[in-house]
Amino acid sequence: MSSLLNEGESLGAFIERYRSMELLRFLTCGSVDDGKSTLIGRLLHDTDRIYDDHRKALEEDSKVHGTQGGAVDLALLVDGLKAEREQGITIDVAWRYFSTARRSFIIADCPGHEQYTRNMATGASHCQLAITLIDARHGMTRQTRRHAFIASLLGLPQMVAAVNKMDLVGWDESRFRELERDFLAWCARLGTPEPMVVPISALHGDCIVHPSTNAPWYRGPTILQLLEGVPVMTPSADAPFRLLVQHVIRPSLDFRGFAGRIESGSVAVGDRVQVLPSGRQTRIARIARDELSGGDLQFVAAPSSVLVTLADEVDCSRGDVITCVGGVGGSQQPAVCTSIEADLVWMDETPLVAGASFLMRIGTRTVPATVVRIRYVVDVDTLGQHVRDSIEWNEIGRVDIVTQQPIVVEPYRNMRALGALILIDRVTNATAAAGMVRSGDPHEPSPRRAHWMTSPAPTLDPPASRGAGEALERAARWRQRPAAILLFGAPKSGKTRRAFAIERHLWQQGHAAVVIDGQALRSGLSRDLTFSDEDRSENLRRAAEVARLLLDQGMVVILSMVAPQPSARDLARDLIGTDRFLAIDCGEASGDDAAMLRDVEAFIRPDRTPGAG
Repeated sequence: MSSLLNEGESLGAFIERYRSMELLRFLTCGSVDDGKSTLIGRLLHDTDRIYDDHRKALEEDSKVHGTQGGAVDLALLVDGLKAEREQGITIDVAWRYFSTARRSFIIADCPGHEQYTRNMATGASHCQLAITLIDARHGMTRQTRRHAFIASLLGLPQMVAAVNKMDLVGWDESRFRELERDFLAWCARLGTPEPMVVPISALHGDCIVHPSTNAPWYRGPTILQLLEGVPVMTPSADAPFRLLVQHVIRPSLDFRGFAGRIESGSVAVGDRVQVLPSGRQTRIARIARDELSGGDLQFVAAPSSVLVTLADEVDCSRGDVITCVGGVGGSQQPAVCTSIEADLVWMDETPLVAGASFLMRIGTRTVPATVVRIRYVVDVDTLGQHVRDSIEWNEIGRVDIVTQQPIVVEPYRNMRALGALILIDRVTNATAAAGMVRSGDPHEPSPRRAHWMTSPAPTLDPPASRGAGEALERAARWRQRPAAILLFGAPKSGKTRRAFAIERHLWQQGHAAVVIDGQALRSGLSRDLTFSDEDRSENLRRAAEVARLLLDQGMVVILSMVAPQPSARDLARDLIGTDRFLAIDCGEASGDDAAMLRDVEAFIRPDRTPGAG
């Protein structure tokens, strides 16, 4: 304690100064065995923040679990789980607290193994700065780049690379400069402002708290000097007011309070507010506290946990957000929507596919949600964006999500509390993904109707430039009549497999056939559609329109669609033409593929009487 007291400072003065001291939350991340836990242990050791009993226990544990040949293993200060000590790795996020005369710190030691990437994302979401460890021997690994990318997605304003184990490369300046260029170039691609790089040896303490004589060529700050000197973002009084309601307190008929945390801005008694997503307006009646705390407050600012009462009996419950109307920040309202675009870190071993449903938690609200579209998956080695129909375990992708109830959101970089989300598996209740909102549609989607339900589609006449006998020539060349074969049924009913099997069989018989798959349409032509009844109908309409154009070229078109609505299938039949349309229920035709092939061949026979079959 004496090292924290200024000369002549009393204990009471120190406590008051400590309360007002700036707080910096930072994490250590990077690949496994790059020295994250050792760096934190060295910081605590060299700033004399290890209590005597902890030091004694550390010395005893180092003899049993240590990796330093009997010497003190500082990594054991944060690797507290039995499995961590046995394997010499970090599994869970370890939180440590310490302070210096200038600033207090909360440290998150994050695991490096790919299997625990979810823990790294969780830890980073609470921090303001990331220290990325890089082994001087191995350089930047795939996991190093992944962690840096996740930190950039989470909007961490500060990024520091600690090139560790410089003693194992003889403190070679050229090696350090090479890794420095690699890291700075990567951060430039991520858009990280002003990253910093420090050469260190966490094991021996070089450039951690004190400068090192082993690196006379390095004139920059030590790790502790960086931590004490980087600017800390503090809540602004001019920020828009946001109170996330966590609980409704109703101890009696005479009191109804709303407890929650003010994430930004400030509010005073009498201020006009609105409750979102309903939009109902009222005023703050009380900012209540118990008598032991000195009674009610007249004004409160972020970050604070408060209990407020409202002047009117408006509907407000857990998950709602209270914002100011008018005044400072009153015109800056969050989006109320049912559709968002988000970046996801996928954490489930089962791949994510479009159409998957979850419970989504954002702020204090939990709602049913569906991932309706996968825009792309990011290659963490190149930052390339690849269009895929699934996101695998530990991959990062951008998706569109539709919720069954309105939610209140803001872009993650503007406000973490209303921009961070998790997807929860409905069956196992496990967290399947962590996400960051990129944008939300501020307009409530109006009920959409498939276009064929608003105006009948006319039957197209053949173009005048096409000869009258061309259709007959095509039929003779391919020995078929143009036809649309709709294979419909629930997901996993085998319709797509059968569609391609029919296409292959027709090819082998010399016919001209093509498959239109409904899921493939959703990645392109129908990417704007959800899985509502109206949008499923519209997806079938678009497929039927494409099929009709191909039928005019004499093709046989095989459509693989869910198409659950009989009315939509009837509309598709009317659009294409009854004599050119054959619908097969794959749920009923469960195993008779040979009979299905015979029906298709009979339907496309050139000599078949129109309307037969």
